[in-house]
Amino acid sequence: MTENNAYEVVVVGGGAAGLSAALVLGRSRRRTLVVDAGEPRNAPSAHMQGYLSRDGMSPAEFLAVGREEIARYGVELVRDRVVDVTREGDFAAVLAGGRTVRARHLVIATGLTDELPPVPGLAERFGRDVVHCPYCHGWEVRDLPTGVLATSPLSVHQALMVTQWSKDVRLFLHEVDEAELTDQDLRRLATAGVTVVPGEVAEVVVTGDRLTGVRLVDGTVHDREVLYAAPRAVPHNDLLIRLGAELRETPFGSYPVIDERGLTTVPGLWAAGNASGFAEQVINAASRGYRAGAAINGELLTAGLDAAA
Repeated sequence: MTENNAYEVVVVGGGAAGLSAALVLGRSRRRTLVVDAGEPRNAPSAHMQGYLSRDGMSPAEFLAVGREEIARYGVELVRDRVVDVTREGDFAAVLAGGRTVRARHLVIATGLTDELPPVPGLAERFGRDVVHCPYCHGWEVRDLPTGVLATSPLSVHQALMVTQWSKDVRLFLHEVDEAELTDQDLRRLATAGVTVVPGEVAEVVVTGDRLTGVRLVDGTVHDREVLYAAPRAVPHNDLLIRLGAELRETPFGSYPVIDERGLTTVPGLWAAGNASGFAEQVINAASRGYRAGAAINGELLTAGLDAAA
């Protein structure tokens, strides 16, 4: 494939999943392009955790190192956005900048957006002292007075999990009626020492650039230094839908049906990272990208041999 806009693989999304897929493909000597809009999900966080050998690294540094690594193997990266995609034999991806690129295989690693509950002050603190994942942030905020903002009955599970990192936990029911809690929920919360606080949250209280409390609509203020809030996941699945990939509905949004390698129901169309599921942490996303990249190389190899034969 010698044309400037023709590639064996185009990867849409330059996060952990996309860069990992590109790294494998570059090392496999495949002509590969990464199209990155530059909007990683974990951008609000100052650090990422749980990635062996990279624990505590900033997301920005992690991506910078990844870009340097794929460049060593001739992988191209452009800062742009794919606005349309079609398939007639090869895939044709139209970029916002006006360029159209073609590829035999297309990897969708566009991730998702975290949509926070509309509580004043919440978004400004997200990734700092308003967090959503104890595995990502629990150690850093351990033993602090902690709150959990309930937006669904699933928030009970989150509050129970948080007690592994703090013994001073309050569950603010906010959008959950106390009657929705089961007897088992209440027993577990009581056993774990979680205080259940009825009432809607009006705002988070910030003093001197740090969270100091949670204010209810009745004016009551509860002193807290950390607040867990579960965002609504909005997967970036537009390109998958346009290409006719089958989706599956989950409590956390619509995600493509994929096999163990990441192949969707459309031949040559792959999904990795948070484009394939809600719970892909950075290390899981990188693993998904690696697996997809290796599988694509195998597909291209056998297709080439069959065509030659």
